[in-house]
Amino acid sequence: MGAVSTSLVEEARTIFTELGYEVTEEGTELRAERKWRTVHVTTADPEDAGSHGGLRCFVARDDEATDVRERLLEAEPDYDWAVLGVDDDGYRVLHPSADVLPAP
Repeated sequence: MGAVSTSLVEEARTIFTELGYEVTEEGTELRAERKWRTVHVTTADPEDAGSHGGLRCFVARDDEATDVRERLLEAEPDYDWAVLGVDDDGYRVLHPSADVLPAP
């Protein structure tokens, strides 16, 4: 993974591209599309992020990712979400617990 000086947006673009998504800029966010899935990717704080779309991914430095997850759990947004914690060695994915996810 890139050095700490690499922007989170570029880190997110690289991660989603490597996962096989077609990534485009959409205002201050990224739109990652693959097959039927569209993920709105943001580096914004949960309170400042858009609420459109059914799937959202918040990208943060790894030392801040748990805090972002906790704020999302408290906010209970109306969309499915995950948090990517990015550091020099790669990334980790933080999901809400299973009881937080809406039933299909």
